[in-house]
Amino acid sequence: MTWQPERWRKTAWAIVAFLWIVATLNYLDRQLVVTMPGPIKTDLGIGDERFGLLSSLFLWIYGLCSPVAGYVADRVGKRPVIIASLLIWSAATFVTGIVTSFEGMLAARAALGVSEAFYMPAAVALIVEYHRGSTRSRATGLHLSGVYAGSVLGGLGGAFAEMFGWRTGFVMMGAVGVAYALVLMIFFPHPPREIAQSHSSQRMSDVPSTGAFASLLTSRGFLFLLAMNLLNGAAYWPVRNWLPEFFRSELGVSQAWAGVYGPMAFNGAAFMGMLLASHVSDWWSKTNERARALVPAIGFMIAAPCLFTVGAIEYLPLILACVLVAGMSQGFLDSNLMPAACTVTDFRHRATAYGLLNFVGTTAGGVMTYVGGMLKEENVPFATTFQVASLLIFIAGLCLFAVKPIRAGPCEHQAFGPLQTPELNSARSATR
Repeated sequence: MTWQPERWRKTAWAIVAFLWIVATLNYLDRQLVVTMPGPIKTDLGIGDERFGLLSSLFLWIYGLCSPVAGYVADRVGKRPVIIASLLIWSAATFVTGIVTSFEGMLAARAALGVSEAFYMPAAVALIVEYHRGSTRSRATGLHLSGVYAGSVLGGLGGAFAEMFGWRTGFVMMGAVGVAYALVLMIFFPHPPREIAQSHSSQRMSDVPSTGAFASLLTSRGFLFLLAMNLLNGAAYWPVRNWLPEFFRSELGVSQAWAGVYGPMAFNGAAFMGMLLASHVSDWWSKTNERARALVPAIGFMIAAPCLFTVGAIEYLPLILACVLVAGMSQGFLDSNLMPAACTVTDFRHRATAYGLLNFVGTTAGGVMTYVGGMLKEENVPFATTFQVASLLIFIAGLCLFAVKPIRAGPCEHQAFGPLQTPELNSARSATR
């Protein structure tokens, strides 16, 4: 029995609601480390370079695992991958709070990187399967607002560490994540037969195992998206990870307020930018098929000079204003990255596509985060790192302007309803 549009609509938004909480936990767990540099460095007896390695190792492993994670989600199914990912990374978060050595912390962060890598490609691919046309950017954006909610809450880590100790936060959040994974096992919707049959048809096809990667890496538009996300990761990950320490060590802000001025300000602005951009993109896409890429491109063009200004002045109110603009531009991209990828890729390879985008972005971000810490120990200020990031963001914006859709995907202009594909139609005929 085929689902009716109204039931499809309710399930589609229920999935966004369930995954919003998962996305919040995802980024809260990873963000806690960078908001507690002082107590963690003191407890483990490490400097800036080794502390930077904690974030870099996570990003490298997260990035390396992302293409495989997306490929697995496209073949195995998104629901089981999402639940397993949440369960494992929550256990890793719990362990982070009880390790007593730098090596133990590295191992826990590595486990976090592997398990979290499997979540985002599966989640965003599942959302765009249910949301098409006029709701795609809003649904993607609302889900990713959980990312910023988690990042903003993570910004309170410094204040929390001062009151209760840095280990308590990791133990608490790990336990919450494990409990929520059990909730999802019971209540998270199973895909309707329309999607299940489409996946079954895809798995039974004789497409070679390299078909997904070959298809994606020969798409001109997708290659521009890859280049853009590599530059975006290389620019914004070190900005996110080092903003608290920049405010603390170079501007003399207290540990607690450094987390507020850094991650909370950047990610709070990204949250607002994501809400704004998702509505603009859904509206503009009705008349311009390039809207999903053009909206974040415009945001990057505005953010680049602001990010340069962060590293050029010492006037705190203006620095905060520039951080807010840069954060909004990241929200512009996050609400449109997967929708833009859908315009230049085969619908069967969407999770794989997002995995590749994650791979280049987080791997580059991990390298630049480590380099930023290494340069800091050589007395090169974080302000210089941020100015280099501004140039990378400008070039990333140019890459987005070059992205041109190759075709409209199936049912791209229908907000809700079963996916119409040749494989799915064949599967339906076989069941009649």
